[in-house]
Amino acid sequence: MATIDFGGTKEEVITRGEFPMSRARKVLKNEVIAIIGYGVQGPAQSLNLRDNGFNVIIGQAPEFKRDWDRAVADGWKPGKTLFPIEEAVRRGTIIQLLVSDAAQRVVWPSIKKNLKAGDALYFSHGFSITYSKKSGVVPPKNVDVIMVAPKGSGTSVRRNFLTGAGINSSFAVQQDATGRAKERCLAVGIGIGSGYLFPTTFPHETNSDLTGERGVLMGALAGIMEAQYDVLRAHGHSPSEAFNETVEELTQSLIRLVDEKGMDWMYSNCSATAQRGALDWKPQFKKAALPVFKKLYQRVASGKEAARVIQACGKQGYQADLQKELNEIRDSEMWRAGAAVRALRPKEAAKAIGKGVKGVGGRQSN
Repeated sequence: MATIDFGGTKEEVITRGEFPMSRARKVLKNEVIAIIGYGVQGPAQSLNLRDNGFNVIIGQAPEFKRDWDRAVADGWKPGKTLFPIEEAVRRGTIIQLLVSDAAQRVVWPSIKKNLKAGDALYFSHGFSITYSKKSGVVPPKNVDVIMVAPKGSGTSVRRNFLTGAGINSSFAVQQDATGRAKERCLAVGIGIGSGYLFPTTFPHETNSDLTGERGVLMGALAGIMEAQYDVLRAHGHSPSEAFNETVEELTQSLIRLVDEKGMDWMYSNCSATAQRGALDWKPQFKKAALPVFKKLYQRVASGKEAARVIQACGKQGYQADLQKELNEIRDSEMWRAGAAVRALRPKEAAKAIGKGVKGVGGRQSN
């Protein structure tokens, strides 16, 4: 492990140099990696592992035709590398349970009865193990229980792999039945294309992940964007101006500078007026947001957010209800403005002009 100084606190991480792909292939040379679920993380992790030369099969319920057909389109062969879930578990030695948290509760009985002594049960989120009393997911004592949690969506895991950048992941070993759990865990982490791996625990990963998704990464980001857009529109600014000042400049310019060298670097590359205003207002936004984040973390740590996920996501008809909520976002003026703005980016402008771009008052898909 390499010791790295993270802002004054030293941590040990695993880099590709310390655990090269050749070592990962050696560790997993006799393993069959069964990816259970071909929804969000499943396609990315399975394709990355396959491209890196590992023995991978897919377990997917055929009745979920969209995901089954997607697997077939990606080159997985029914009866050879694509199987119903129970058959895939029987054939696999590392079982990557990548269905949604709510679905894990449903499929667990089928998974458990087909596990074999010495198998590794792999997760990319600690939810079902951390909240095992709610999820019912209690692994038998004769299997390894490991986790590699990429810090990004399945789409990002695949895109970053294809560019060679990789995406950072946390890892944890909950149960070491074979004495090989850690090396199996790290080998799969390298195999899926992680940039580097940092240690965590199942509860820590769960709490940080649920907080991040509800906070800065998704919930807070979307809420703050909507608030600023609405204020600008209420004061007479056009949809294009409001969207560009709220979203487009962030995603196409400023956040890339933050990614490059940090927040101070982004500030130093903006005007003096922007710098002064940002530095003056940052403490006010932190003061306003801090109580919300404290409340959020308390709800996550207490298990209330987990209970909400299990209750809501397991409800009959949830997918239809979810789509309605997502459609409301898509069809809002702000994101219809966003669709028009994206279509007018230079590389898309010629196509947009040829087809005609609807204004924000017209229905437009994203």
